[in-house]
Amino acid sequence: MNKLPILLSIPHGGIRQPSELEGHLSITNKDLFDDSDPFVVELYDLGDKVQRVIKTDIARAFVDLNRSLQDMPPDNPDGLIKSKTCYDKPIYTNGKEPDDSLKTMLIELYYRPYHQAIQKSIDELDLKLCLDCHSMASTAPYFSPDKNNSKRPLFCISNNDGQTSSQEMLELLADSISESYSIGRQEISLNNPFHGGHITRTYGNNPFPWIQVEMNRDLYLSKPWFNEETLSVDATHLQKLNNQFENTLEHFFSKI
Repeated sequence: MNKLPILLSIPHGGIRQPSELEGHLSITNKDLFDDSDPFVVELYDLGDKVQRVIKTDIARAFVDLNRSLQDMPPDNPDGLIKSKTCYDKPIYTNGKEPDDSLKTMLIELYYRPYHQAIQKSIDELDLKLCLDCHSMASTAPYFSPDKNNSKRPLFCISNNDGQTSSQEMLELLADSISESYSIGRQEISLNNPFHGGHITRTYGNNPFPWIQVEMNRDLYLSKPWFNEETLSVDATHLQKLNNQFENTLEHFFSKI
């Protein structure tokens, strides 16, 4: 089988706590879940059906791979090494926040290898498109550009307002999502509320086009599929969404 000529980046796919932070944390399991992109690996990972998948198991609450090295507290509490979750919950016990030495260690252990893997893939592969794959809360959390707005669309796809891919490519991806997930085209927003994060902006059109994809968690973190007590989702439903994502890409590449 020919692999689709695409790289999938899943930078917020984990909930693991780095062992280096043991004894530092005040965050609860529910806070960690709410701050993560739950189940995005199950949603987007297509394995050997695509050229490459880059993913992590480290939670974004501890090391956010979709931030720049300069994006840090206190200027941004939701930066690379966060002080608070996106819902404004403290991550660290008072007085136990990471010092500069620990921050540097976390960056070297978890942040740099992910970005090195992206650059290695760019150097090695002949790609037609790269996607940075995420989920989004159905309503905006505290640290978010649209926190005062109403409910979000089912999908938001972004290319930094035309800087990281052509607008035609973005529109084609939106049409492909609409067809594969059987949702109205009006449910798919372009560059609103998100314009593309650090990964998309850094690697987009350098040299390959990049698009950020955000799937609304209402598509799976809601009844009847989601169990709020166990924080688990029906595996059959996740597989269905994964199949729809694969169909999206097959439709996309059949049209370019």
